[in-house]
Parts: sequence; C-alpha cells; structure tokens
Amino acid sequence: MSSSVVYAENSTTIDNEIQSENVSTELVSDSEVTNTTELPDSQWGLAIGIRRADIPFAVSEMSEDTAVYDILPLIRFENEYGFIRGLEGGIHLWKQDDHEVNAYSRFRFNDIPKEFQNEVKGQSFDFGLQYRYFDGPWAADIAVLSDNYQRVYGVTRAQYSWHYDRLSLIPFAELKWKTADFNDHYYGFDREKAGAGVSVSGGVKAAYHVASNLHLIGQFGVTRLENNVHDLSIVDKNYQLESFLGIAFYPDPEKPFIRTSEKQKNDEYLRLAHGWATPSDIGEVLMFQAERDTENNQMSSLFYGTQVGDNLFSLPIDLYFTPGIAWHYSSDVQKDIGEVVLAIKAFYTFELGPRWRVGLAEGLSYVSDVTYIEGFELVGEDSKRGYENASKLLNYVDFSLDVNVGDIFGSKALAQTWLGYSIHHRSGIFETSSAFGRIKGGSNYQTVYLQWHF
Repeated sequence: MSSSVVYAENSTTIDNEIQSENVSTELVSDSEVTNTTELPDSQWGLAIGIRRADIPFAVSEMSEDTAVYDILPLIRFENEYGFIRGLEGGIHLWKQDDHEVNAYSRFRFNDIPKEFQNEVKGQSFDFGLQYRYFDGPWAADIAVLSDNYQRVYGVTRAQYSWHYDRLSLIPFAELKWKTADFNDHYYGFDREKAGAGVSVSGGVKAAYHVASNLHLIGQFGVTRLENNVHDLSIVDKNYQLESFLGIAFYPDPEKPFIRTSEKQKNDEYLRLAHGWATPSDIGEVLMFQAERDTENNQMSSLFYGTQVGDNLFSLPIDLYFTPGIAWHYSSDVQKDIGEVVLAIKAFYTFELGPRWRVGLAEGLSYVSDVTYIEGFELVGEDSKRGYENASKLLNYVDFSLDVNVGDIFGSKALAQTWLGYSIHHRSGIFETSSAFGRIKGGSNYQTVYLQWHF
C-alpha cells in the first residue's frame, strides 16, 4: 500500500479524566491531622484500555477490516501549572477563577486498516491554543490547532459531569471546524477537493469505582462527517462510531493523600542517570542475560519527581509524577538524539539491612530521531522486524532497584540519597497501537543513577 493510500483523520479525545465524585483530591481539616499543609491542586491517574473506531473509507478491495483497534496506555496529571488527560495536555498560560488559556496539544488518530498503518502513518499530536471555561459540573472549551504542515482546524466542546454513588457520567458534544487544506489532504488525499466543513460529534464518558484505586472506564461517541466529505468517492460512511473500554487507577477516595510537614521533606526528587544500550529484549535483560551493544551507544538522563500518592491498594507504595529528559550521545552509527518522557512511577520500600526500594514507571517517550539500537532492530529489510517506519513516540517503562546511601554509611546528611540500577525501556506494545506505529520491539538501556529527595 503506497503512502498515497486513504487514511482517516479522527481526533475525538480518549482521556481518563472521569472520576467518581469522591476520587478527586480531598483535604483533611487541621482538627483531624496536626501539622498538615494544604495539598496543591494535583491529581494523578493511570489507565489502559482498547479503543475501537470505524474506518469511514471504502477499503474492501484492500482489506476486510471495517474497524480499527488500539491498545492505549493513558496518563492523568494536573497541578497549578498544567494538565495531562489521556491523549491531550496543556500548559496554563493564564488562569483566573473559571477561565484559563493553555498552550494545548491533542492526539489525532489514523483510522485505516492496521496492516497499513506503519507504512502510511498520519497519526500525530497536533499543537495550538485552547480557551477553557468551567462552572460547577459544566465545562466548555475552544481550541485552534495545526498539524505539522500548517493544516489548521478548530475544536469546540462542551460537557457536563454527573455523579451518583460509584458511577460517573460525562455527556459531551463537539464541533470540529476544518479548513479546505485539512479536508483536502485527510479526506481527499490531495486528489479530490473536499473544501472546508464542520463535523459534529457527541457521546458519553463513564467511570465506575470498583474498589480502592481500581475503576472501570469507558467512552462511546459518534461523529457525523459533513456532506462535502461524505460525497467524496473514497468515503464510504457518513457516520463514524468510536468506543473505548479499560481499567484505571486513581487516588483511593477512602485514603486521600495528605502531606504533613514530615512528608514535605521528601516530596520531590531529582534523578541523574547514565546508561548503556543493549540489543537484548526486556526479558533477557530482566534475566541478567543482556548482550553488550557492539557500537557502545550511551545515554544520560535527568528526571524530576513530585509525589502524588502514598498508597496503592492499601499498600505503602509511594507514587510520583515524573517527567524527564534524556540525551543519546552521538556514535559511529548515530547522531546526538534528544528524548522526552512523561510517566507515573511507584516505589515500594523495604528493609534488608539498609532501606531498599523497587520501582516501576509507566508512561510515554518521544525521541527527536530514532536511535540506532531501535532502527537496527525495526527498520529495513535486514532488520529483525522489517518495518517500513519506526516510531518516535513509544510506550515507556522503567524498572529500578535502589538502596539508601545514608543507611549504608550511617550518614544523616545522605538519608534522602539513593543509589540504583534501572532499565530504560521503550516499546510499541506488540503492534497493538497505531499511536506507536504498529510496531513490535523497541530499545533497552541499562542505567545506574543517583536520586536525591528534597
């Protein structure tokens, strides 16, 4: 299938912003907890689920698929500076009372048969500006965005939050204002002229609090394409159905995270790491059977963490939102490459002489260019996988084990310093996600690090 083949554009947002009425951050009064400092307005969440979307094009001659399926990992984090809600996010440029203006991004899907998605691509995060207004259960926003080639479109959305006991429902409606350039490319494939138009979407998001941190989440929506798009010869459907079903982990409403003066001392951290690439897969690395990269590719990373929780399923597990940057050094086979990571990380602490911690992070990783260790495995006829394209955006996982330096040396000054080993892992989740280019495989780096809490 050539790169000129049909592909769908759909940017109805799948997010994990739905929570039961009591899941949002709660505060305890001073009469209940002494030395309590007010918790900043922050929330966290992790989710994973399956998205299904109709393919609106006439593709029967090329494929029997009438719908496309994606496994999507989702992150939620909000504070006074910005937000991440599943596949959309923003940084507050201005915020006052019930109004805010944000530098804004949201993901646009590529709804074609999955066997062509790695070759054709077309999905992306688009960027622009958003104005948002909220009043009690009501919220509305308008955004102007552009793809990488200045094809502009706008989105207007309104929604209402309704809660009853463990159930939350958010009905929503959305208008998408698309320029002629946008429609001509994404629906006419630069062969037919669709012209400008407005598509209409509506649906409902839902969440059910099962127990503790566990929630079931879902979304159902329908989009009606404008008549001038439906009249194109390649477009087969006037209506496109989209759904999502998954599980989510949110703060436990029965055990809100309360920051005391004692907890404030180690509420944030910085982690400095250096690592070495390995061509081995994650299973081999975990079994201590990793091979050495003959090209000796290396990276350094710096992560910041801010605590968002101190229990998960009633266990003493500390949770942090942890953005980070990494620098992959140039070598004989690659140039310098930058990487940005957003993740939620959990730590479990135990004592075996000194204090030890095991950690696990889940999130998203984006690289400025594909590293040699990934490209060698994934792309080209001589590679292990033989894909047409690798993906700059991949799922991110971090496994770690560290020990408290202060405990080893009996030093109070080093009581918040940890020395550790971690695996920096990027992967496409076994070809299950168009957001990650429908690839299987990725890269692994073994790193050593120092982590300072403050």
